Amino acid sequence: MEIILLFSVLLSAFFTLIFLPKWIRKTKEIGFVWEDMNKKNCPKDIASSGGIVVVMAFVIGVLFYVAIRTFLIETSNGIGTEIFAVLFTLLLLSLIGFIDDLFGWKQEGLSIKFRLLLCGMASIPLIVINAGNHVVSIPFVGIINLGLAYPLLLIPLGIVGSTTTYNFLAGFNGLEAGQGILILSFLSFISYSTGSPWLSVIGLCMVASLIVFYFYNKFPAKVFPGDVLTYPVGGLIALMAILGNFEKIAVFLFIPYILETLLKLRGGLKKHSFGKVNLDGSLDMPYEKIYGLTHLSIFILKKLKKKVYEKDVTYLIFIFQIIIILVALVIFGENFSNA
Repeated sequence: MEIILLFSVLLSAFFTLIFLPKWIRKTKEIGFVWEDMNKKNCPKDIASSGGIVVVMAFVIGVLFYVAIRTFLIETSNGIGTEIFAVLFTLLLLSLIGFIDDLFGWKQEGLSIKFRLLLCGMASIPLIVINAGNHVVSIPFVGIINLGLAYPLLLIPLGIVGSTTTYNFLAGFNGLEAGQGILILSFLSFISYSTGSPWLSVIGLCMVASLIVFYFYNKFPAKVFPGDVLTYPVGGLIALMAILGNFEKIAVFLFIPYILETLLKLRGGLKKHSFGKVNLDGSLDMPYEKIYGLTHLSIFILKKLKKKVYEKDVTYLIFIFQIIIILVALVIFGENFSNA
């Protein structure tokens, strides 16, 4: 039966594979394209907002999973409401991201305050079903029951924080998709290990879609994800942590994004993540100071090799995230049942 349920994961990958090339062709036909900023001469014909295909394929896969449980297994074990709350929240985040894409990053998109407000409102489906476990363990404090403060305060903060910070670490071919694959794969493993296989399947549906998308988005990119993808991927990370009750693990996995946020704040949230492109296509530091992990990666790589290219930066950040995951496995491995 578990094998049958995994067809929903394959279905997400299949629909992404079928419809993403069509989206790429259509966006080029109508001129809905963006510049590839980390390349010589900045190619201006890269398909934009390809993440919309990933999100739709993910939704189809999850709905197929729900259908299998409904008609073949004939049970929901009370998770149906939570699944549809997840879908509703992610679709709202995707809509917010798409609006931001249409406004354009060069025009700064939605204002920061309005964006935070909308992302906070997207958490309402989780709030109304009273998702998550109100009893949490806080370092140096102990185990406490947060009561209504959990759904009314921590859930919106979690969704807003995860969504916005995930969107900060971006701008390099394959980076956002690859990071989503790494983090969501590990969270899916944790979900299965802690007795929430349904949550694991939901995470893997997104992973499957992202894997297909990655091959179109990796260097040299044929399509960009857009905020229509980064918002729901960041949101899904928070949702899995909330519904699986492993918030501490998710926060630990987000160390790269916490560092990215601190570095972005250093630049007043106005410094872009892109590198300075040389005539040969290699990258240099765009600023005298470091305002993001991409800048830090360029700085480190320049100490190790003469020329640094876009894919080098992406791979170094992947390595950093994998190290974080392995450390998390060691630190929290024995406590998954209590996560």
